[in-house]
This record gives sequence, C-alpha cells and structure tokens, in this order.
Amino acid sequence: MRKFIYVTLLIFMVQNLCAQDLKPEYQKFIKAFIDNVKNGKKEAVASLINYPFKRDYPIPEIKNKAEFVKRYDQIFDAALKNKIIKSNPAKDWSEVGWRGIMLGSGDIWIDTDGRLITINYQSEFEKNYKKKLISVEKTKLHASIAKFKEPEYVLETSKFKIRIDDLGNDNYRYASWSAKQSMSEKPDLVITKGKWFQDGTGGNHHFEFKKGNYIYECHIIVLGEKDAPPAMLIITQNGKEILSQNAKIVPR
Repeated sequence: MRKFIYVTLLIFMVQNLCAQDLKPEYQKFIKAFIDNVKNGKKEAVASLINYPFKRDYPIPEIKNKAEFVKRYDQIFDAALKNKIIKSNPAKDWSEVGWRGIMLGSGDIWIDTDGRLITINYQSEFEKNYKKKLISVEKTKLHASIAKFKEPEYVLETSKFKIRIDDLGNDNYRYASWSAKQSMSEKPDLVITKGKWFQDGTGGNHHFEFKKGNYIYECHIIVLGEKDAPPAMLIITQNGKEILSQNAKIVPR
C-alpha cells in the first residue's frame, strides 16, 4: 500500500511539468498499446513486459508471459480497459522525465522504449485476492505477530529474515529471525513504532526502528547503481554503524 501512496505523492510533484502534449514518437507506441487493449490482444500486451512483473504485496508477482496472459483479466478489468481505450495518446499520457510515461494520475507507466513498467491500478478482484492472501498469511505466522493492517516486506540477508508490517496510523513493526528460521516461530526481535521515510524522488525509501541506543534501518532500493541490491539492512549503535548487509526482497 505504501508504494501506491508514494506514487500518488510523486504525481502531485510532477503533474505541473506534464502539461505539454506527449511527443509524437511516444504517441505511436502508446496508440499501439491502446489498440492492443481495445482488441483484447493479451499476448501483445504481455510481450511488452520484462518479467517478473510485480503486483501489490502479497499478491504473487507474474513470472512470465504465459502467466500474464492467464491473469490478464484479473488486472485489466472493465474500468481499467475503458480508461485506456478512451485515453488520448497526446493529452492523457504524460512523460515524467526518466521515470517514464504515465496514464492519467499514474495508473499505468510505460518507459520511453515502449515497455510496460507498472500497473498501479488495482481491480476489485485483486483487492479481494489481497485480503484473502493476508488472512491466510496471518494463520502461518507466530501468534505474537499475527495482527497487523497490511504486510509491507519480507527481507532476507545472509544472517537474518526480517518482516515489516503496517500496524496502521503510521506505525510499522519489525520482526526478525535467524535466516533459517520460519516465521511461524517466535521472532528473536520485535520492534514497533517504526517510521517510513522517502529517500529522494526515485522511489527509494526506508523504514527506521529504534530500540534503546540501537537503530535498525531497512532500505528499499528502487533506483540505484547497476549492481545495487534490492534492499539493505543497516544497524547502528549510538550513531555508529555496527552492521550493514545486502538483502533480497522475498516475492510471493
């Protein structure tokens, strides 16, 4: 959910810069995308994606073209298809610098090479599916951490498994285990009252959790250097860094 809030904030920051008509060279592939959606060419739309294609956690990411075609109607419901079909390539699609080209307020993002990057829109099917997945996920967790509003991330470093959950009211929870433990076991460490921080305008952000003179930071790296990890865990004590580990984001 936090990802979609961030996208909304980004839209407000840049929408005043997007008043001009979309460049003709971009209009060409946007029109082709609109025609593919209009004519139900699922395979053509699926071919525009570099997989895996992420959905809102904990909805499983889409691993390949065949799976995208199979789940196409779960994502492209009547409302989204109607919005795309009725859109004007010149007026309703806006270039947002290096971030790509967005439809309206960011429901869909396509890069300047014509690749489909992100679909932020969520159909009723996916909303309900997400609720069901969260309910199932809660039954698999240790009872001490089974209550939360929404899951955010599960991260794995070489030593730790970390779970971040949104408890509501801008309150995030950090729970960690040794790497080989299951989340059905009691966590070794639980910290609440964590905060979310935006890092620049590229999508990077981090969560910060405080316990005594220790600070645990979980960085999510959306835009980084070529070999940057998807996430990092940094622990400091009295302002001095005592641990820094690359982390992977565990998909669903």
